[in-house]
Amino acid sequence: MPYYVFNITQPNPMIKNLDLQQACETYPEARELARSLRAQQEPGDKTIVKIVFAASQLEAEENLHEVREKPILMEWEK
Repeated sequence: MPYYVFNITQPNPMIKNLDLQQACETYPEARELARSLRAQQEPGDKTIVKIVFAASQLEAEENLHEVREKPILMEWEK
């Protein structure tokens, strides 16, 4: 399964814009691409670069759009 590298912009909490940069066969290749994309960003840029491991591009996009619940913090974890 390939690794997909995405640029994610989120203009508001309800919308995520996903921009596929490249599909990589190995993790080190995807990691280097993500690092170089992050290094090229301007200081005020709010674009997030993420690597997703998935069977297809559609599955990767679905995983990125998935909303996760926040974990419940116990009293001693605060």
